[in-house]
Amino acid sequence: MGKGIRIRGREEPRVLTKEALSFLEDLERRFGEKRRALLEARAERQKKFDAGAIPDFLAETREIRESDWKVAPIPEDLQDRRVEITGPTDRKMIINALNSGAKVFMTDFEDALSPRWDNLMEGQKNLMDLWDRKIDFTDKASGKHYALGDKPAILIVRPRGWHLEEAHLEWEDRPISASLTDFGLYLFHNHKKFGRFQTGPYFYLPKMESHLEARLWNEVFVHAQEALGIPQGTIKATVLLETLPAAFEMEEILYELRDHIVGLNCGRWDYIFSYIKSLSAHKDRLLPDRSRVVMGEAFLNAYSLLLIETCHKRGAFAMGGMAAQIPVKGDAAANDAAFQKVRADKEREARNGHDGTWVAHPGLVPVAMEVFDRLMPAPNQLEKRPDKTITREDLLEPHKGERTEEGFRECIRVGVQYIAAWLGGRGAVPLYNLMEDAATAEICRAQLWQWLRYGAALSDGRVAERSLFLSLMDEEMGMLRQSLGEERWLGGDFAKAASLFSELTLASDCPAFLTIPAYQHLTEFV
Repeated sequence: MGKGIRIRGREEPRVLTKEALSFLEDLERRFGEKRRALLEARAERQKKFDAGAIPDFLAETREIRESDWKVAPIPEDLQDRRVEITGPTDRKMIINALNSGAKVFMTDFEDALSPRWDNLMEGQKNLMDLWDRKIDFTDKASGKHYALGDKPAILIVRPRGWHLEEAHLEWEDRPISASLTDFGLYLFHNHKKFGRFQTGPYFYLPKMESHLEARLWNEVFVHAQEALGIPQGTIKATVLLETLPAAFEMEEILYELRDHIVGLNCGRWDYIFSYIKSLSAHKDRLLPDRSRVVMGEAFLNAYSLLLIETCHKRGAFAMGGMAAQIPVKGDAAANDAAFQKVRADKEREARNGHDGTWVAHPGLVPVAMEVFDRLMPAPNQLEKRPDKTITREDLLEPHKGERTEEGFRECIRVGVQYIAAWLGGRGAVPLYNLMEDAATAEICRAQLWQWLRYGAALSDGRVAERSLFLSLMDEEMGMLRQSLGEERWLGGDFAKAASLFSELTLASDCPAFLTIPAYQHLTEFV
């Protein structure tokens, strides 16, 4: 065991070796305090937003934006990323995603994974088995056997964000960084294996809010490579641009990680949540129903175009956002309509200049691939730049549209069911023909919080207020309980999820993340 690491969960000897824990201890000792200081800086900036300030480009980093520089050369196996698929780290998902025909698979320790200790440890073992080429799976129910194909997708791993901690591992009597845990264990156990497959240690980095947080990741990369004897620059990262503050620091984020970064990605769902949260004290930024906040309009369109312009200016890839639709079984018309939405979204991305896109289900890989094959015949579009110059006002423009009772109810239905699944150990959840992850529940509760705080007018003339929320919440939970049946309702975490959703939605201030209080229910020792 590492000298100062205390394991508070079930011990997993294969993953939590003495050497691996020593490596984690070294990372936490060097970078833990910096991480906590950056989180405090986040909170201080949010206080300024709450006092009336709004995000803007940084005056102190103007020279970075105006000087001439490029990111380091991008590895050959990451040159063509036209379709990427995402999903959690469970064994069957890893095999199916790698065999899906997508160019890249992002396996996820973050929003698509419920961070129960057993999920995290199984995920690390599955990735160790993958690089040892010992990964297969037999479904006990169906007897179907799953094995890795001859040409699997390139693997990228997403660790949890800087704001999260791993309660099952402590150093000096406090939980260590969840980011460093996921990153450190994966890199430590597999860094000697990548070369035989002509690939490398590739990561997707989530939830950053500033270039200083990117600088910390770069420091972690430099030290980890030195400590493990890996050539500098071997680690490559794509940053998920998921927060409103980070949109004003895109170039600075690329600059801080310039030796290790290969691109930015439009993490659209978390970005919507961040827009609501960052501007929660600004009544003029109220949003309409979630279904009306679409990528081709207002602040989402501006952020997508700025990301393309910024990345291509610096020689980095600009990845498009997630298509959350999943195939609709038994309804050909509904399935065709869903696929048409995906096709239109991907055509917009390809025409605008994105170098690739995300899908959540293997069934959508051919749809997205056809679009990018047709509109992007080259491996990428680094030479393409949008015509429109994006301003601060563009990045802050709220979407227009109605706020409806159905939109209100949908937030309750989807939010509670997702939280219940997350508490039960599942982080990627199909709901109403969409694959939802933690960002879904964040949007749902934050949007209702915003509407309630400002008494937003609904399309039928009613006002969003506490009594309406409690009434609709009671009705929706009653219908959900009836549809699920008493056994499933009582055997799941629905009552607990409903209580947590209500608590967060009715809070006096908009809580930063629901996954932080929810995580307390997942720790084995509570």
